[in-house]
Amino acid sequence: MINEESTAILRAGELLTQLRAQIGKALVGQAAVVEQTLIALLVSGHVLIEGVPGLGKTLLVRALAQALSLEVGRIQFTPDLMPSDITGHAILDQATRELRVVRGPVFTNILLADEINRAPAKTQSALLEVMQEGQVTLEGRTLALPKPFIVLATQNPLETDGTYPLPEAQLDRFLLKIDMRYPSQSEEVEIVLLTTSNQTGDRLPLTAVTPVLSERNVLALQALVARQRIDAAIVDYAVRIARATRGAAGLAMGSGPRGAIALVRAAKAKALLDARSFVVPDDVKGIALAVLRHRLVLSADAELDGRKVDDLLEGILESTAAPRA
Repeated sequence: MINEESTAILRAGELLTQLRAQIGKALVGQAAVVEQTLIALLVSGHVLIEGVPGLGKTLLVRALAQALSLEVGRIQFTPDLMPSDITGHAILDQATRELRVVRGPVFTNILLADEINRAPAKTQSALLEVMQEGQVTLEGRTLALPKPFIVLATQNPLETDGTYPLPEAQLDRFLLKIDMRYPSQSEEVEIVLLTTSNQTGDRLPLTAVTPVLSERNVLALQALVARQRIDAAIVDYAVRIARATRGAAGLAMGSGPRGAIALVRAAKAKALLDARSFVVPDDVKGIALAVLRHRLVLSADAELDGRKVDDLLEGILESTAAPRA
């Protein structure tokens, strides 16, 4: 049994390496972003990606979906978007005189919620049941979403006019918040060469991306992550990190228990990406910023001083003792 599990772990590592390579054919650089997105996929978690326009947020989603041969849906969030535009609605069938349910774009495997902070809270809240329960309730009927299912939401940090802050309850449903940053100079040169060689327009081609995982493979990998071993001392470490954010200097609100749960889940996936069947403290520490940054609220004084959540989190991680091997 142990040998079978070890073989499965090694095979999973090979498949995930192939998956990263396929995504890399379309998305240049951004290795940390790709790794964190795959971590979310492996635990069926949702991702909020923040970055300025043009960094490849939409390209990442399209490349991921193509490499997985999964269905992808896209919702462009706007101020006039209605909840029914997301989940679907019921219409009266003139032939049968009965209500017929029209399913919305959330009925997919990978949902791109583009510029999610451009819609008001009422519309954003339509995603709460979707993200937490994996289902939609329409006209009293509960409809299950396909599996696997993951929401990849994007927002622009620079444009504040016409945007609405995401409610804390919704932010907490995201497993990770990923900061997508500018590429290095060499990566940017490669992007320009890819975009300007033998093609019209400025979109990077996806023709080179070939499917390496099926829906069945993804579900099997998620089951494998769930079986990953984690020592009680490492769980305690994750809980201590989350609890240290409560009442910390510079923070008006710390992480709730869902933060520690997300830390453990993400750490298990990170171990599988490294083809390991067990979690080490560095798995927790390495994913902590992405797991916790969106669950914390700066105090007014800290905001006035120009302090950043990530800087405060770095301090908490350094002051929280990791368990010894």
